Amino acid sequence: MGYNMKNRWGVALIKKALPIGVDNFEKIIKDGYCYIDKTMFIKELLDLKGEVNLFTRPRRFGKTLNLSMLRYFFEDTGDAKKNEENQSLFQGLKIMAQGETYTQYMGNYPVIDLTLKSAKQPTFESSYGKMKRAIADEYQRHQYILTSEKISGEDKKLFEKIADRKAEYDDYSGALEFLSKCLYEATDKKTVILIDEYDAPLENAYFRGFYGKMVDFIRSLFESALKTNNYLQFAVITGCLRISKESIFTGLNHFKIISILDQRYSEHFGFTEAEVQQVMAYYKVESRFPTMREWYDGYLFGDTEVYNPWSVINFMYDLYADVNAFPHPYWINTSSNDIIKELIVRADRETKGQIERLLEGGTLDIQVHGEVTYEDMYSNGENLWNFLYFTGYLTKESEYFKESSIFLRTRIPNIEVKTIYQNTILNWLKAVIKKEDFHDLYLAMEEGDAQKMTDILNGQLFRTISFYDSAENFYHGFLTGILNQSENYLVKSNREMGNGRSDILVKSPSLRGRSFVLELKVSGSIDDLENDAEKALQQIYDKRYMEELRAEGYRKIDCYGISFFRKDCEVRFGKGQD
Repeated sequence: MGYNMKNRWGVALIKKALPIGVDNFEKIIKDGYCYIDKTMFIKELLDLKGEVNLFTRPRRFGKTLNLSMLRYFFEDTGDAKKNEENQSLFQGLKIMAQGETYTQYMGNYPVIDLTLKSAKQPTFESSYGKMKRAIADEYQRHQYILTSEKISGEDKKLFEKIADRKAEYDDYSGALEFLSKCLYEATDKKTVILIDEYDAPLENAYFRGFYGKMVDFIRSLFESALKTNNYLQFAVITGCLRISKESIFTGLNHFKIISILDQRYSEHFGFTEAEVQQVMAYYKVESRFPTMREWYDGYLFGDTEVYNPWSVINFMYDLYADVNAFPHPYWINTSSNDIIKELIVRADRETKGQIERLLEGGTLDIQVHGEVTYEDMYSNGENLWNFLYFTGYLTKESEYFKESSIFLRTRIPNIEVKTIYQNTILNWLKAVIKKEDFHDLYLAMEEGDAQKMTDILNGQLFRTISFYDSAENFYHGFLTGILNQSENYLVKSNREMGNGRSDILVKSPSLRGRSFVLELKVSGSIDDLENDAEKALQQIYDKRYMEELRAEGYRKIDCYGISFFRKDCEVRFGKGQD
């Protein structure tokens, strides 16, 4: 599976396919996908000898693939042939060059591999059902141990009940510890436990309203498996957020949280710049590196510069078909972005100002909160900004120590993430506008009252969240959203067409009714507002923007030039001219 190319002699060449959405290590290697070698993660894990390790990284930064890699490296499947096949997956990769000090651990442990991503459901009962199924599937994967005479008949019965999804709540909340016990008795080997997306059910439960029930279940599941489990070799857990020990990981003294602030493991999740350059050279699209960097770079894990791997791979896919392909915010559709929505909905005047400063390219200093819960998210602004930082919506520019606390100077990482803020703000703005009555604005427009229009629009601008580096897009969306509220007029936006027409046309469904031409300008300073509004009005006349309405049959045409600068606007009125 790959992409066809031809060299200078016309001989067909095959480039490896890009693994979009493929997070199974065996599939990537066996099917010949392009793979950025992250196997030195194994070396660091073995060197540091952490017993329970929680890695928090933003979504789509390679967490699932890395856990899959760990499973195929460490797992003793109970089948010698399968173990050999798994070991062959690593031939030619970096870990194999590290020698027997590390390769001796290949195929050496039973592995419990559990993902909780399917637990994002509307009710606790549905979420719990999905987790039961995931646990049962893992039991079924290990059914080979039931042939062992070392496991008691009573334990075999409970094992089968859990595998058949017929066991009780308490059996499932202790299922990981019990499975590792059975594996140890059957193999005389301690177990490696891998848990992916541990916080997915918690985040979902918070927004769905059953957080307390989910915390109780996850706490029981983890405590039994990670705190008092004598059959555990080590555990690796991944998620997006750091959740307080008190809520989930009570009493785990051997527990290590490795967040994006840590220097250790910093290059194993996401792509380094050297890796991005390497893969772009492989596909012969190096010329687009500046765009790649501007859109998808900007993260700092420890002191390591990191690119968003999901977006890099998707952009590479488009570039390989067309080296001039436009970049897209690929990351925006990989999650609901609920945290951003909540930030904007709940924003007070101070928070709105902070968001606007970030969107202008500015920074925001925040105090690091080591451990939080979802219930703490909105207790103060610092907690929410911490959530945004740890989930990838902000990045660290620098850090400093002050009054016994760590502070971060943060910013928006790149253009891609900025578009997520902007799109979310525009969607929020549309929802807010739909709830308001703009009858007075339309009345002022019909009466040619430019001053009243100015006052109404300024009032709306003062209350909203603006972004200025792509201001034309914002103001156009702001104004069309308001104008679309009228049931008596049709609104046509010409801006997207780029064809030299006016920005906005507003017209009655009846050709005998009123119609309006609106032209927008964004001023460079507050002092330019009045002149720019006059220029916008004059542009309507100079370029004969009224002709489009006249051609349709309208005769009552009025014109408005509107200029914007930050939270201020100016409106100028003019009669349609023959």
